[in-house]
Amino acid sequence: MTKDLKIQFQEDNQRGRFFADLGEGHQAEMTFVRNNNQMIVDHTRVPKEFEGQGIAAKLVIAGVEFARQNKRKIVPVCSYVVMQFKRHKDWADVLAA
Repeated sequence: MTKDLKIQFQEDNQRGRFFADLGEGHQAEMTFVRNNNQMIVDHTRVPKEFEGQGIAAKLVIAGVEFARQNKRKIVPVCSYVVMQFKRHKDWADVLAA
């Protein structure tokens, strides 16, 4: 399931999200608030029946790649994203100081 997962991006004014359609009306998402060049990641959600498949991690990776390509910094507020940044020291280039 997660191998072919298509992560999409949506941003309006100061709010945005990375999301994936999981079928049958289910979506996983990571949301953020934009403050200039910062993305304050405030929430990650994967429906219970899809947990444990690495979907949340793929959302965070998509956010990190987007931040790199668009010269943005990430402020992790969501506990899951905070944990991922602690595990991935190689993401320090997009971590807001």
